Amino acid sequence: MLLQVTNSPFNQEQTELLNRLLPTLTEMQKAWLSGYLTALHKMEAPTDASAVNQPVLSKEVTVLYGSQTGNSQKLAKKLIEKLKEQGFQTTLSSMNDFKPNTLKQVENLLVLVSTHGEGEPPDNALTFYEFLHSKRAPKLEGLRFSVLALGDTSYEFFCKTGKDFDQRLEELGGKRLTARVDCDVDFDDSAAEWMDRVLASLNEASAAPSLVNGGGAIVRSETQTEYSRTNPFQAVVVENLNLNGRGSDRETRHLEISLEGSNLQYEPGDSLGVYPRNHSGLVDELIRAMGWEREELVPINKNGEERPLLEALTSHYEITVLTKPLLEQAANLFPGKGLQQLLAPGNEQELRAYIKNRDLIDLVQDYSLKGVSGKPFVSILRKLPPRLYSISSSPKAYPDEVHLTVRKVEYEAHGRNRYGVCSTFIAEHLELGDALPVFIQHNPNFKLSQNPDTPIIMIGPGTGVAPFRAFLGEREEIGAQGKTWLIFGDRHFSTDFLYQIEWQRWLKEGVLTRMDVAFSRDTDKKVYVQHRILEHGKELYQWLQEGASIYVCGDEKQMAHDVHAALATIIEREGGLSPEAAAEYLARLQQEKRYQRDVY
Repeated sequence: MLLQVTNSPFNQEQTELLNRLLPTLTEMQKAWLSGYLTALHKMEAPTDASAVNQPVLSKEVTVLYGSQTGNSQKLAKKLIEKLKEQGFQTTLSSMNDFKPNTLKQVENLLVLVSTHGEGEPPDNALTFYEFLHSKRAPKLEGLRFSVLALGDTSYEFFCKTGKDFDQRLEELGGKRLTARVDCDVDFDDSAAEWMDRVLASLNEASAAPSLVNGGGAIVRSETQTEYSRTNPFQAVVVENLNLNGRGSDRETRHLEISLEGSNLQYEPGDSLGVYPRNHSGLVDELIRAMGWEREELVPINKNGEERPLLEALTSHYEITVLTKPLLEQAANLFPGKGLQQLLAPGNEQELRAYIKNRDLIDLVQDYSLKGVSGKPFVSILRKLPPRLYSISSSPKAYPDEVHLTVRKVEYEAHGRNRYGVCSTFIAEHLELGDALPVFIQHNPNFKLSQNPDTPIIMIGPGTGVAPFRAFLGEREEIGAQGKTWLIFGDRHFSTDFLYQIEWQRWLKEGVLTRMDVAFSRDTDKKVYVQHRILEHGKELYQWLQEGASIYVCGDEKQMAHDVHAALATIIEREGGLSPEAAAEYLARLQQEKRYQRDVY
C-alpha cells in the first residue's frame, strides 16, 4: 500500500522515497526495519519506571544440528553467522554434545536435522532424539522453536527425523516460530527461505536493533566468492583407471582430479560432491517417447534461465529416480491416466513396489504420459542432485589433488538395463582433461583423532575402503605412531583386491600395523568383514580397551548393521557384559567419537 502525503507525517520528498523503497523489501527486511525503528525510538525516549518494567524478549538463540554427512552442520553454521550479524547471542552444538538437562532453559531453539537410512536419526542425533522422546523430557511451555528437516524423497520415510522433532517439541509445550520446512536433496533454496522466515520471526518478536554496532552504524558482513555446492569448481581430470583385474565382474574407477586454483580445502574423512550427467541413451529415449524437440527451450532454475531440452535433461534434471511427490505431480499434470489409483490410500505397498528400480521412462511408458510439451513437464522434476563420494587421498600426500574410488553401478530390472548416473558417467564418458563440476562436502563426524598415537580400527568392504587410504596417507605424512588395523572385504582376491600394492607397502613400512581380508566368493561359504570381526574379537576388544577408535565405511542397509551387531557381540562376549551393557558401551564410544561411521 502506497503512502499518501495527506494521511502521513512525511513530506512529499520523503513520501516518494518511501514509496520507491517499501515495495522492494522482503518480509525479513520489513521485520528488521520495524525492529530497528522500535529500538531506536526506545533508545531516544526518556526512561521511566514503566519502561524499565517492560519485559524484554530473549535475544539468545540455540541452534542444534544432527548430521550424518555434514549438510545440517554446514547450514547450522551459516545460520549462526546470520544470527550474529543481526545482534543475536548464539549457541551452536551438535545434538550429541548438547546437555539435555539444559533444554528447559532455552527460549529460542532452531533444529536442523537430516534423516538417515530408513527414517532413522543420524548417529550424532540419536542420544538427544531418544532423550526428547523419553519420559525424562521436560515440559517446554516457554520454548519457541523451528525445525529444518533434510531428507531425500526417493526414500519412503522422507524427513521423518525432522518431522518427529517438530511434533515432539510441540507435544512438550513449545510454540513454533515458523513452520517446519522439509528439504529434498536440492536443499539450498528451501533452507535459505526457512532461514529468512526464522530471522524475520525472531526480529519481529524481539523488536530489537540488528545489524547495528555500538555506534549505531549498520554492519555489513564481507562476502567472498568461493566454490561450493551452488557454485562448483570445474576440476580437471588427470587420471581415470580401472582398479579391478581382468576377469572381474566389477568395475571400480580410481579417479584423480586437480584442484589447482580452486582454493578448496579438505581433510581425510571428507567427501567430494560431483555433478554428473544423465546417460545420453536414457535422455534420447525419454525425448522420443514424449515426442519432444531436443532444442525446445525449458527453464532450469527458479530464475527462469532457459536451456535446450536436451541439455536440461542431461545436466540439470533427475530422470532416473521415481518418488511419491513426483508421481503426485504427474497425476495432476496427466489426469485420467491411472496414476490417481496407484496413489490412492491403501495402495502404499503397491506404490512402494512400483517405485523401486524404475525411472521416468518406465513411468511415461507404463501410463502413456504424452500430450504436454517439455516446459510444463520439467516443472515437476527435481534438480539432478550431486553424488557424494568419500575422498580416498590425503591432501598432505597429494597437494592440489583429490582422489575418488567409484564402483560402476549397472544392473537389470523390469526388463531393462539400469545405470548408476554418476558412476556410469565416470566409467564410460569421463576422459583425461575433461572438466568435472565438484565441491567439498566436509564431514566433521568422520575424522581422525587429533592425537596421532591413537590406535585406529578401519572396517571398509569394497569402495568403503576409500577414506582409509586417505587416513593412512595422512598418518604416513605426519609420522603418526599409533597402531592401525584395516579389515577389508570384496569378492575375489585375484581381481578385486583394491589398492593391494599400497596396503602391502604400508604394512612393510609399519604405517599399517595389521590387515585382515574377507573375499566372499573365494570360499564355499561366503565370508564378510563382520565374520572377520567375530573371528578376531578377542584382539579387537583388547584394542578398544587400549583406547582405539573404530571407523566403518560402506553400505548402510546391510553391512553397517551386520558390523554393528558383530561389535556388540564381541563386546558382550569379551567384556562379560549383558546385551544392554554392550549397547551402552557402543553408545558411549559414539558419544566419545571413538566409533564413527560414514555409511550410505
